[in-house]
Amino acid sequence: MNLRSDVADLLTGAGILDVDVDEAVADEHVRGSAYRRVVLVTASSRSRDRDRAVVATILRDPHEMGARTAVVALVDRIARKVTGPAEFRQWSAGLLPEIDQLTAEEPREFIRRRIHDWLFHLSVEEGHVPTSAELAKVTDWMQRLLAEESASLAVLTLIAESGNRKKTRNIAKDRARSRKPRTR
Repeated sequence: MNLRSDVADLLTGAGILDVDVDEAVADEHVRGSAYRRVVLVTASSRSRDRDRAVVATILRDPHEMGARTAVVALVDRIARKVTGPAEFRQWSAGLLPEIDQLTAEEPREFIRRRIHDWLFHLSVEEGHVPTSAELAKVTDWMQRLLAEESASLAVLTLIAESGNRKKTRNIAKDRARSRKPRTR
């Protein structure tokens, strides 16, 4: 495959007909924008059948940063749609062979880390209260996301005490304080 046919196939498969393929091939910014649109269409589909092929095609792009960004956007969108960690684990396992094809370690590990973060997040949403050691294994980004979104007082308390960043700890403290029942 070559970049032109990859971009054309992605756009056609997503039903995006208003992007000039030659312009997208020539300009990584236009291509990145096209990939974001492909990801939106792919993630909004009820079927997950094309996801692995879409990821494989995007990851062949020579501009690794743009490709990584698009794949991470898909991971983020699917993680927000799934019913729980088991479904996300199964979905992401199907992508790992494609992700592992990346020769550069940084983008490969970044995507793998994002998948790990979402598995952690989804397990917390299902009621798992992590230990401080488990919390330490997720990124600062995920700790902050949990501090901002978790409804669990136990999780907020843990992040307030053990979060990596002061700002994240403060967000969790403020949210935990507002969730505690007030005594008279």
